[in-house]
Amino acid sequence: MHENSLFAVLLREAWWISGLAAIAMFGLLRFVLPWEFALFAALPFAVISSYVAWKQLRAPGAQRIAKTIEKLRAMSWEEFSATLESAYRREGFQVTRLGGGRADFELVQGARHTLVAGKRWKATRTGIEPLRELEAAREAHQAHECVYVSVGEITAQAMAFALEKKITVLRGAELAVLFGV
Repeated sequence: MHENSLFAVLLREAWWISGLAAIAMFGLLRFVLPWEFALFAALPFAVISSYVAWKQLRAPGAQRIAKTIEKLRAMSWEEFSATLESAYRREGFQVTRLGGGRADFELVQGARHTLVAGKRWKATRTGIEPLRELEAAREAHQAHECVYVSVGEITAQAMAFALEKKITVLRGAELAVLFGV
């Protein structure tokens, strides 16, 4: 699905926006079509609204995110890497540790290869350089995706680079969901 398609945009918005779209679609089409056809046309928006509501209900709250960050900051690299590895294995990935390079793990799921960098997870503020290293590792390994793990702040320049190069940055809520803390 294209990231700017109507349905992709609605999947990123609050649940009630899709719900309003479903009601509006049904209401407008009801004037020109039988109610069954109007309902059928509004159904995709209602399904998206339900799915987004379900996702938002399962999203971790601020307290859970803070608790997760606190636990992760207290871990040593050995504990953190073992926890990260087991979390990705639970998600169905085959995990390989990479030796001391620019990336720490290679994840394989089907034909997709993903590199994960997490050694600097405790850094209070991350700049662009670790992300450039990860991008270079992606090119060297010919990986499809990259993931950078951090519990600290990411600079605006680094986030812009991550968006440009399509590097996923895991922090806050994403870490709480991944680690299931």
